[in-house]
Amino acid sequence: MNTKVIRLIFAGVGLYALFVFMIIAFYPDKPENMDWKDREEYNRVQITKLKLGSTREEVLALLGSPDLTEAKRQGVNAIQVMFFRTQHVRADGLTTQDECTPLLFENDKLIAWGDGAYSSYQES
Repeated sequence: MNTKVIRLIFAGVGLYALFVFMIIAFYPDKPENMDWKDREEYNRVQITKLKLGSTREEVLALLGSPDLTEAKRQGVNAIQVMFFRTQHVRADGLTTQDECTPLLFENDKLIAWGDGAYSSYQES
């Protein structure tokens, strides 16, 4: 009787370990499912992987929805700025531009990111 109980315990522990492994290995870590601290870290890591010329859709697939966004038309070009939260400034429950990294798109292509790029955009 004791060997049956021990086998069942080992089988249960083994199945539990397999279940945990499957969750970790195959469950996608989506930005919209993260708390704000994890989302900030995730955004920082993913932004380092960006390449100039990436499409807006590619960036959205990588980072998820932006925290803030703005857009304008300059002549024939459509300019869009997406802000992704990357640092904590105030514990007020709101996400503001100073807590985000801006990504600039021209005609749905990534042309620049960062505060310097956003400052240049605002001056134009």
